[in-house]
Order: sequence, then structure tokens, then C-alpha cells
Amino acid sequence: MIYKANDELKRDLFSMFKGMDSTIIRSCLEGHMGTAWVDDLENPTCAQVLVGIFVFYAGIPKSKEAEELLHNIPDNVLAIVDTQDWKERIETVHKNRIEKFRRYKFKKNVNDLDRNHLESYLTTLPDGYELKRIDKSLAGDPNLNQISEDFTSQFDSIDDYIERGIGFGILHNGEVVCGASSYSIYNEGIEIEVATHRKHRRKGLATVASSALILECLKKGIYPSWDAANYASTLLAEELGYILDKPYDTYYIYTNQAR
Repeated sequence: MIYKANDELKRDLFSMFKGMDSTIIRSCLEGHMGTAWVDDLENPTCAQVLVGIFVFYAGIPKSKEAEELLHNIPDNVLAIVDTQDWKERIETVHKNRIEKFRRYKFKKNVNDLDRNHLESYLTTLPDGYELKRIDKSLAGDPNLNQISEDFTSQFDSIDDYIERGIGFGILHNGEVVCGASSYSIYNEGIEIEVATHRKHRRKGLATVASSALILECLKKGIYPSWDAANYASTLLAEELGYILDKPYDTYYIYTNQAR
């Protein structure tokens, strides 16, 4: 049997996840968003952290409760672990329903982010486009969510996003075509989500929106964490000043229907 962890138990799980330098894990264990599950409420030996489409595992992977945790997922998630034992367990339990690929971790050093460099990008917005802070009206705009529902989906409501989140959108003829926003939040910063409508790509819009978001975070004294899902995102991060740390394995776990 597995159990949902309360906020007090979540804090105790930091030691179990200490080898995984993820702000998304921190957002859950610090009590901001997401859920955590364990095999035992008193002395957990394995645990799961779930925030949106991301799921993380730590502890001992070879128990029946660990397998139960591996099945305790929504449709189509990204599973991340940091030991070979957990990788083998995922590959066994979800055989024929996984796709293994690499994401890219960046160093979390605020000194790598040069304000003058970032401000220079704000002047490169093409004619006909408008940069705007995501307010309540924009957060509820269907066009924003069509580009990426993850701009606001980890928050309890639009009001909750406005209170705790932060983001910038780029509009063209009054329609949102690009955005950079807080996928998740933790005590000392945010995890960034960036997306652009396919018809408006290759115009530098993501660079402008991301620069605006990063600058606002630096102004507030919080860290804008970047984790890249693909090569294009890696190039954008490096253009903005982030330094690549290392790639790491990620598992996309399919539902039967998606397969």
C-alpha cells in the first residue's frame, strides 16, 4: 500500500531526493504544488514526487510498493530517476510503454545571467509584435493555453497564478503567439516554461519573452531555472547565458491508448 505525504512528511523526503538537483522536486517538497507518495508514513523507503507531467522516484526500487508507485501516474508522464536500479525498474515495469530520451540540465548560477545582455534582446522584438506581462486577462486567454497549457496549469486557478506565478506573452494582432512563464515555483525561484506558436517561430520571439521573464526574476531576487527538453531549447538557454551542466535520461511513459 502507498500513502499520500502531508507537508511535514514532504520536508522529511529531501534527504531521499538529495541526489536530484531539480527545482520541480523542491516545489513539491517545499509545499508549493504537486503531490508526494510514500510506501510508509513513519519510515518511508521509497517515494514519488508528482508535479504536472513530471514524476520523480527515489529510495529503494525493488519492493512491491515501489512498483505500485510506478503505476501511480496520470496519462503520459515524464519519469526521472538518478540511479541505474530505478532505470531498470522503470524499464521492466513499463516495458513496451516507454520512450527513453535525454533532457539537459543547466548550472544554477545567477552570475551567468548578464542583465545588459538580456536587456539587449528586448530591443529585437519584430515590428507588429507586442511584449506584455501575463495579467489576469492574458492568463485566461485560450490562445495562451493552446500554445502551452503548462504556462499556468500547475496553479490552483488563474487568481493563484497571478498571485504566485510570473510570465510574459508576445501578441500579434492582439493574439498571443509566444510565452515564457513559471511552470512551477519554489522558495528561491521558478522553473521556466517557454513555447511559441508554430506559425511564428524563428523570429526570436522566445528569446525576447524569456529575456523579459529572466530579468523580472533577477529584479525580484529569485532564480529563473532552465531545464531543456530538446536541442533547440538548449541552444536558446545558452544564447541567454545559461551554462550546460549535463544531459540526463528521461522516460516518457505512454498509456496504452497513446501507444
